[in-house]
Amino acid sequence: MAPFNFRNNNILHQIYRVSRNNVMHYLVRAYRRTHELVIFLIIFFGFFIGLSIPMGLPNMLNTFMNTAYHLLLETVFYIMAITVMTGAISKLFVEFGVVVLLERMLKPLMKPLYNLPGVASLGAVMTFLSDNPAIITLSKDKTFSRYFKQYQMASLTNFGTSFGMGLVVVAFMTGRGYGNGALVGLAGAFIGSIVTTRMMQYLTLKSFPELDSPMPGNLTEPTTEKIENIENIENAQAVSVVIEEEKKGPFLRTLNAMLDGGKSGVEIGLSIIPGVLIISTIVMMTTFSAPAGGVYTGAAYEGVPVLPWLAAKIDFVFQWLFGFDHPELIAFPITALGAVGAAIGLIPAFDASGLITANAIAVFTAMGMCWSGFLSTHTGMLDSLGYRQLISKAIASHTIGGLIAGISAHWLFVLVSLI
Repeated sequence: MAPFNFRNNNILHQIYRVSRNNVMHYLVRAYRRTHELVIFLIIFFGFFIGLSIPMGLPNMLNTFMNTAYHLLLETVFYIMAITVMTGAISKLFVEFGVVVLLERMLKPLMKPLYNLPGVASLGAVMTFLSDNPAIITLSKDKTFSRYFKQYQMASLTNFGTSFGMGLVVVAFMTGRGYGNGALVGLAGAFIGSIVTTRMMQYLTLKSFPELDSPMPGNLTEPTTEKIENIENIENAQAVSVVIEEEKKGPFLRTLNAMLDGGKSGVEIGLSIIPGVLIISTIVMMTTFSAPAGGVYTGAAYEGVPVLPWLAAKIDFVFQWLFGFDHPELIAFPITALGAVGAAIGLIPAFDASGLITANAIAVFTAMGMCWSGFLSTHTGMLDSLGYRQLISKAIASHTIGGLIAGISAHWLFVLVSLI
């Protein structure tokens, strides 16, 4: 009998190869997860141990919980009240045609400033009245997207995000008595939006020149369609709903618009709670220091000033670029990278500590609006649009755009102060 040759047996050999590959894959995955586990444990325990050494473990834990509790009561509910009221106002604007009027007024500016078709102005208005994802809802509409080339459609992520939660940010700053600074910041955000949109388009065409083409399925020039020529039942149903709504009297339409807008405001208010409580608590505990006596008590808004210590090393940069008189203020733009709701949650504590100036409000408004938590939304927005390969370019463009917005707001404020 011939000796058994393992390699000549195809079935057993395939089983061996599959088993070996699975074992190697498991070992590589386990190695990577072990590395992640070690790095996570070092960062996690390093953070809390680093705070507990100067503060004391009981005080550190009490401050952690008390700060989150105070943020929930004093900041989150205030922001939620603003989002409910602004949500009602924005819905009224939509219901009675104010949004359409604004879109028509802004349309002539779109091509020379942003290299976008005029209908893109509707995206700016909608994100200003609500939040970043509103631009995605519009982009999915064929009657909207047909006006765009592919590289322009990709840049809508940067364009729309530059105005995200703008009404909430401006209303919040104005409500605290800094209306003039908020208006200057609004102008700074406008400048930043131009920079980030144009830069995104340039980088996109440089790497993917083939995107200088119409959107797929929209190869023909847009035409005005009449209701009688609607091609699908979904559009016909949408039009019938609009007609039915218009049959209602102004009073009912006003009431429904306010209530529906208020409900959307509640949803936005609820969605910012995790960001405000988690991110703002961590930022505050690494920004503020012990009370006046230098003894930690476990009260809210105490901490170890790590961020100011780091910012003080290059304080002259922030002083020249943004006009910040206190290094603690750098916490706002850092937080705005992830969530603008969490960033404006820092304002009451800054105000109570006497750190806030009108110039700081202008810079905060510009960077808070322009960035508006883009690090947490850009990936998902571009992925939903089908441009995942452009995520790094969008993030780089928006980072620079936000910095330009803050710098512009500061120097605009200096200019206005001289007049």
